[in-house]
Amino acid sequence: MEPTGPHETISGKLATQIGIHLVTENLPWFIPRTCLIRPLVDAVTMRRPDIVVLDETLLCNEPLWQREPVITLGNTVKLAVEVVSSNWETDYAQKVEEYSLLGIQEYWIVDYLGLGGIALGGKPKQPTFTVCQLVEDIYIQKQFRLNQLIESPLLSNIQLSLNDVLPR
Repeated sequence: MEPTGPHETISGKLATQIGIHLVTENLPWFIPRTCLIRPLVDAVTMRRPDIVVLDETLLCNEPLWQREPVITLGNTVKLAVEVVSSNWETDYAQKVEEYSLLGIQEYWIVDYLGLGGIALGGKPKQPTFTVCQLVEDIYIQKQFRLNQLIESPLLSNIQLSLNDVLPR
């Protein structure tokens, strides 16, 4: 299923903001144009996050990278970002579990339409930006609403709010 135009608008704006931050902070990380995350376990689903930030210094440990843009080791992934579509349950449940099991440090969920359940988006439902930080082997989640500055433990100096990435 292809993403909608607004979904791509948000992904593009957010990738630009993250990319500017990576360059400004002189981090050895980058955002690949396309990338799959596929653990070397047969039972696990392959994922293509809307945005993924990779640690370039760790690519030498990736067994498939030289042949195809596939990441198998979670520590190579610094950040995975999903922009919520109609399948919001997958972003808020399955991917939270899968990405934490892989050891991905941080996972962002951008629910720009407020599609998630009331427990996730509040009542009434509203646009929500969730930052999941890996602590030991589970994600601690913090939610941000419109007009709030996003707090990212991984990208601690980024100046970003949900308003900055919404379609005009």
